[in-house]
Amino acid sequence: MNSYIGIDLGTSAVKLLLMDEQGQILNIVSRDYPLLFPHPGWSEQDPEEWIRAVWEGIPLLLEGHDAAKVRGIGAGGQMHGLVVLDAEDKVIRPAILWNDGRTAEETDWLNQEVGKDKLRGYTANIAFAGFTAPKLLWMKVHEPENFARISKIMLPKDYVNYRLTGVHASDVSDASGMLLFDVKHKTWSKEMLKICGVREAQMPRVCESAAAIGRLLPEAARALGLPEDVIVCAGAGDNAAAAVGTGTVGEGACNISLGTSGTLFISSKKFTVDAQNALHAFAHADGGWHLMGCMLSAASCNKWLLEDIFGTQDYAGEMAAVAETKLGRNRVFFLPYLMGERSPINDTSARGSFIGMTMDTSRADLEQAVLEGVAFALRDSLEVARAQGIRIESSKICGGGAKSALWRRIIANVLNLRLEIPVSEQGPGMGGAMLAMVACGAYPDVESVCRALVRVKETVEPEPELSALYEDRYQRFKLLYPALRDVFPKLS
Repeated sequence: MNSYIGIDLGTSAVKLLLMDEQGQILNIVSRDYPLLFPHPGWSEQDPEEWIRAVWEGIPLLLEGHDAAKVRGIGAGGQMHGLVVLDAEDKVIRPAILWNDGRTAEETDWLNQEVGKDKLRGYTANIAFAGFTAPKLLWMKVHEPENFARISKIMLPKDYVNYRLTGVHASDVSDASGMLLFDVKHKTWSKEMLKICGVREAQMPRVCESAAAIGRLLPEAARALGLPEDVIVCAGAGDNAAAAVGTGTVGEGACNISLGTSGTLFISSKKFTVDAQNALHAFAHADGGWHLMGCMLSAASCNKWLLEDIFGTQDYAGEMAAVAETKLGRNRVFFLPYLMGERSPINDTSARGSFIGMTMDTSRADLEQAVLEGVAFALRDSLEVARAQGIRIESSKICGGGAKSALWRRIIANVLNLRLEIPVSEQGPGMGGAMLAMVACGAYPDVESVCRALVRVKETVEPEPELSALYEDRYQRFKLLYPALRDVFPKLS
């Protein structure tokens, strides 16, 4: 049986999986790479580290399996990262990542001087600090020599695909997050390119996510131990790829991703923009569109508390200490803005905060507050969607944080949604492999492969009494950020 490789190009590691056409995962390999923090609030990565990890990982992935049966490769990748190449296709500087906060001035200039209405008309979105366009403006001012050398502008997973195929290409879902793309018409925005001082020739060709962009270069095939006729598809941004991996396609489906960042992802067959642009309006990997709320710190909040503050990696033990009787009754609140926040408040100055502590506050109370704070922030994005008349009654859930039964229960009750846990929780990697199957003709379209391969193993139902308690807590949570909004910039 034919097999396919999915690449999940994350922020701290690449996760590779090998899957057959019936959805059976044959092997999984992960390779880590470092993050660079050259200044407070900055976040960078050397693209060669991605290549090293993929080149080392795929031969390990294929051990014990017939490489000749591999037909296609598809990637889901961290979004918004700015990768710039010179005329010889060499990387000019480290990639500026999605969670980099250096572009506050550029973001404000775009939103205030160019204007949110114009941005919305050009791209369907307003400027957020993590998007790619503000990073180009930052380079233009602060690194003019490097800016002048730019021959190609790429996104992280697209650079990996380039090294596999020699083709400069992107996909509609990832391109949507650059603030350079006309999402409604699925083409580069001439107005935004002009504002950022770049030419369309510097941009990659844009394809639908399941489109084949090329076959492996001979040198890549030799290095990876694969046949040269392996097809590489355009792939997708990590959230769109994760949505495919959980079957969140078509009209009105929802997925919550609880990874380093957190997302609420709602798919649609028609183009929609929320009036306040609190949610991103992007093209989807299934050929349609989606609305997405993105919070910058989700499971990473819990990792920070446990590992950096408590000095432990006993995640299960810390969660077990959260008392059943305290659910919905915790007096401590946590604002999960450790790296500022994107959806729905769009505030780079916002900071993580514990509020409501007293002399009897316990370690378990802080842990519970973090889990609840992330859930409340996800609820903020859900409320924006509900205000648009979108009715969501259930959601898939994936990501590392979703492995916690306690956290799933809290989210189900805070959002008052039924949560469905897929049999496979491989997210972007599985979605990437499924897109490759469509590119290779194993399935006619993305919705078909999702119907065939995505199955639910467990459902978490909201509990009316607990949901009522959390409704009260959420209404109090909503008071906190507005009260602190003007304080946060004074803390920097």
